[in-house]
Amino acid sequence: RLIEDFGVDPSRVVQIAIADFANSTEYLRRVRDWGVTVITRDDVARRGVDAVVHEALAIAGADGGPIHVDLDIDACDRSVAPACPASIPGGLSAYEMRQFARGFARDDRVSTIDLAEVDAGADTVDGRTIRLTALCVLEALAGLAVR
Repeated sequence: RLIEDFGVDPSRVVQIAIADFANSTEYLRRVRDWGVTVITRDDVARRGVDAVVHEALAIAGADGGPIHVDLDIDACDRSVAPACPASIPGGLSAYEMRQFARGFARDDRVSTIDLAEVDAGADTVDGRTIRLTALCVLEALAGLAVR
């Protein structure tokens, strides 16, 4: 929506941990046609979080402007983020999501980070999705502290 509604340059948009079979063919065609960089879940597993963070920051910060990071918790595995309607088996681990939060926050070009796609009312009794989201906030603050 940011591309269509607010004119965000799609060449500076990176979607990370996109899982096979999680999005429609039409959606994937549209983002690729726009020039959005898609880094799949398999890419994250193969290359590691640090390498993916580095690539994403290079793309998003290509023009030297500030970078906004949107961490969608629904990229996590359903077992660690059951309160995310779109989470599926095989998603990111809680540890990987925490690494992404800290890794992005360490970079001076990152001006804002938001955590999204959590339905607190749908969480399990142990509150694991809310706790993971809170830990991601703490990881982002820890990353900010080392700038």
